[in-house]
Amino acid sequence: MSFARVRALVVVGLLGVLALAFVITALVRDTQGKAGTAEGCPDGWPLADVTLHEPKDVKINVLNATDEPGRAGSVADDFRNRKFQVQKVGNAPKGIDEVAVLRYGPKGVGSAHLLQAYFLNNAEPGYDPKRTDDTVDVVLGSRFQQLATTTEVNQSLGDLGAPVAPPESCPSPVAMK
Repeated sequence: MSFARVRALVVVGLLGVLALAFVITALVRDTQGKAGTAEGCPDGWPLADVTLHEPKDVKINVLNATDEPGRAGSVADDFRNRKFQVQKVGNAPKGIDEVAVLRYGPKGVGSAHLLQAYFLNNAEPGYDPKRTDDTVDVVLGSRFQQLATTTEVNQSLGDLGAPVAPPESCPSPVAMK
């Protein structure tokens, strides 16, 4: 065997050993398993569910705060067609000069994050730390025109990033799979 081949084998072998050492170091120092815990959460702060749910797992109430009658019903049908669980459809007090307002509690943080993408991040968040259910109220405002398309939702989710716990709440522990 020539000297060039021996040298090449030694270099490739050293690179393999270095790669193995980096992989082992990364696995040993990995802290992602502890990322979703509530350790260090102050007493009295609610645990927020920051899991990004699929539409079929999201419960919503659709409320119309516009002057256009029946708006909540048609938008609720759009959400049903997109596999959301529509619980209630009704009217809200008029006068919301927004695209929409999303009202939710700690158990609805991840769901509200997903719904935010359907309004292209133009919905006003309405977080209530005292709310105990996992349903999100979608209140349609006077500037609402239509829900985003699937492609727009996916792009908006990419822009929004991962859900985060609202101020004065902690992310709830995530079940590791």
